Amino acid sequence: MKSERLVIFDYSGTLSLEAALFSRPERLVAELKGCGLADLGIATPEVFWAEIVNPTWQEGSTTNIGYENIMKRCIRERLNPDVTDREIDRSVSSFVAKYFGTSTVHPQWRPILERVAGDETICGVVATDHYCEATGYIVWYLKSLGIDALSVESIETDVTGHFYVANSADLGAHKAERLFWERLKQSLSLEAVTDIIIVDDFGFNETAGDAYATLVKVDKRKALTESLLEETFSAPVETVLFTIEGSDDREGNRVAKISEVSDMITDRLWPPQKRSVY
Repeated sequence: MKSERLVIFDYSGTLSLEAALFSRPERLVAELKGCGLADLGIATPEVFWAEIVNPTWQEGSTTNIGYENIMKRCIRERLNPDVTDREIDRSVSSFVAKYFGTSTVHPQWRPILERVAGDETICGVVATDHYCEATGYIVWYLKSLGIDALSVESIETDVTGHFYVANSADLGAHKAERLFWERLKQSLSLEAVTDIIIVDDFGFNETAGDAYATLVKVDKRKALTESLLEETFSAPVETVLFTIEGSDDREGNRVAKISEVSDMITDRLWPPQKRSVY
């Protein structure tokens, strides 16, 4: 691929605000109850994170085992070994389908994604730390907006006009590891990148707690990501931070924020021609 510029979009909390909102405590409690997981021992966010997600995140997000299989195994081994497989399968499948089914790409991103995909000098990538099921959903959501998309693991020929989905579960490493970016570079043959733009919330929009403490973590993640990208591609990195305060995440504010960030990206990628002065 001969693209000169690399534009990277985060998924959860950036392209998909719904994916982040799904895990907010009040929403998560309702979802656990609605799908039946509360009756199987996963009734609170504390149990969900401590018994399901956190202990298995490394395996779940860097292999092809999948979210459903991880959750079913945890319930059988850690929480409720006496429940029937049928009950577990029904509740887990319902929860996972609901999560991925609501984790859509916000349609307000469509114009900038279309323009990036249509510029042959740019390689557009959606980069995410996620379970393997997410890849297909992200590809499908992009295509539903009219954006051609492919997993970086399915590329067989040099193609243009697409967005490429780079999922940690497919690449076997997280975005906080250089290996993730090295494998992305190799998969897309990105040997001549001159500029990089990354659009990311760095976890800010997935947290409903102390904004200051969250921003400290965001700064660390941002600095690490920029360093890894610069080392891997030997190119300067510009970050566009996409953050929405918890009290301002109503739909109107989301649309306005996405439009604002899209304009910032547009100005950086396609700066207006300077007028001649006579």
